[in-house]
Amino acid sequence: MNPLVAFGAGKVILLGEHSVVYGYPAIAGPLTIGVVARGGPSRSCVLDVPVTADAAQKRMMRKAFARAAKLVGEPKVKVTLEPQLPLSAGLGSSAALAVATSRVLLQAAGQAPTAKATARLAWEMEQEFHGTPSGVDHTTSAEEKLILYRRVQAPAGVTGRARELKSPRPVSVVVALAGARSPTKLTVGALRERQARWPERYKRLFGQVGRLVTEAAKTVEAGDLEGLGDAMNVNQGLLNALGLSSPALEDMVFRLRSLGALGAKFTGAGGDGGAVIGLFPEPEPVVAQLTRDGVRCFASQLAGPRVQGDIP
Repeated sequence: MNPLVAFGAGKVILLGEHSVVYGYPAIAGPLTIGVVARGGPSRSCVLDVPVTADAAQKRMMRKAFARAAKLVGEPKVKVTLEPQLPLSAGLGSSAALAVATSRVLLQAAGQAPTAKATARLAWEMEQEFHGTPSGVDHTTSAEEKLILYRRVQAPAGVTGRARELKSPRPVSVVVALAGARSPTKLTVGALRERQARWPERYKRLFGQVGRLVTEAAKTVEAGDLEGLGDAMNVNQGLLNALGLSSPALEDMVFRLRSLGALGAKFTGAGGDGGAVIGLFPEPEPVVAQLTRDGVRCFASQLAGPRVQGDIP
């Protein structure tokens, strides 16, 4: 077997996290960093789990890998992983891992790793990781495009519909890490309990987020970065109203705004900490400033024309 190499992109949700689980739209884009998977000869189908993972993560990775491998005939390949993303930061690390791994498994099984085939296999792994994921993470990673995504209930089960959002201007973000994030299941579970207790109130809030996402999609396609940034700021306010933010996240949101962000919000599940994104026409000076200040951060272009010297 020739060595196999595949990449799975991380992701950020520009707008619409949490409400996407309840059938409302979200906008998500792929990061330039993610997870690299490599496949080599082996006597069996096996995953070499990263040493940085804890015991629970290792068990989950092996279980998800076995589920996907079984669906493609368990080809004789040893898959090793090279994570570039911080784990559990709201940047789609599990989806990136699932997409990269699925691409190697498909190649090892003699199948073309198309976006559709990759997404189908990665979805199986994501269900092991998260139980009932929205599907936006692995879809964004497999498509590697800025997308407008909606989860739908089909006769065959839950599925997702994605449409690419094209922008005439570069859409670039600074991603900054703030504190340690709570486990996604705890954050999502607490929100679900509040939603079940006061259904009409939370339905209104989710509906407002959904309408905001629809408006924001139009700003992307029009190249209206100021309008997109304002929508991100409003979305952050709604996430706070849903009880999903924290002092650490809010401090970073306002820090990015003070540095000139057109809009800033947390991305992913939220909770005690995690990733915060800021929309910047020129993100490199901001990354340099935050790095000097000791903040873990990086920049990534999500959509739009790429100019020489821009973010890779």
